[in-house]
Amino acid sequence: MLFIKNKILLGFIAIGVLFASCDKFNRLLKSTDYELKLTKAKEYYDKGHYIKSSQLYEELIPVVKGTEKAEEVYYYYTWSEYNLGDYILSQYHFKNYTRQFPASKHAEECYFMNAYCYYLTSSNYKLDQTSSKNAIKELQSFIDIYNESPRIDSCNKIIDKLHAKLERKDYEIVKQYYKLSDWKAAIVATKNFIKEYPSSNLNDEMMYMTINSYYLLAINSIQQKKVERLDGAIENYIKFVDLYPKSSYFSDAENIYTNCKRLKEKLN
Repeated sequence: MLFIKNKILLGFIAIGVLFASCDKFNRLLKSTDYELKLTKAKEYYDKGHYIKSSQLYEELIPVVKGTEKAEEVYYYYTWSEYNLGDYILSQYHFKNYTRQFPASKHAEECYFMNAYCYYLTSSNYKLDQTSSKNAIKELQSFIDIYNESPRIDSCNKIIDKLHAKLERKDYEIVKQYYKLSDWKAAIVATKNFIKEYPSSNLNDEMMYMTINSYYLLAINSIQQKKVERLDGAIENYIKFVDLYPKSSYFSDAENIYTNCKRLKEKLN
């Protein structure tokens, strides 16, 4: 029984301390002692209490605007938001920091973090890739501006990851057209894919699908369009043979080529 009473008492004490702490912080928020707020904001930040540091720094931003303290306040406010996991808001503020304080010692760091926040908000390849594209754009801009930065290697690695995600998305779109037997769309999509990703290890498959799409489009076309579409398959096969002589699709592509030649001879 004594143990239970002690436990209850400790619970009440903990609640009392919590309320006292909240009340103390609320009084600090209402205070006009901005030097104290600045000191306490940094203390909260250093202890990892980012909700409190964010609230205090947000209040201080208009107060210190135009002073030598403006740069520091905005910097820690932005990092507070980042550490709270609000990457969309912190992305905006990191970028805005570089605009407001371009000569700051933190400008390079904040420019990188602006791009990195886009990367962190990048969705699964099946979803919208606007953040991925923005991240690539901002990372490339960072590389151009800070071309001797030690962060260049990180930028390139992130760009590679994002390109791989965009490539996967476009690949699945091509496959979808192909599965739906939308041969016209598949032809356009495969050619766009190869143009967009010239170094992709999927390009032999893309070219094979181009050949087969031309062939299947030809055999399902009206008589007047068959020869033109068979020629499209044949021309792409010739390119395919030259570029990918060891492709796993080589045998299938060769069979399509043979069928195209045979069908074209019958039509002529």
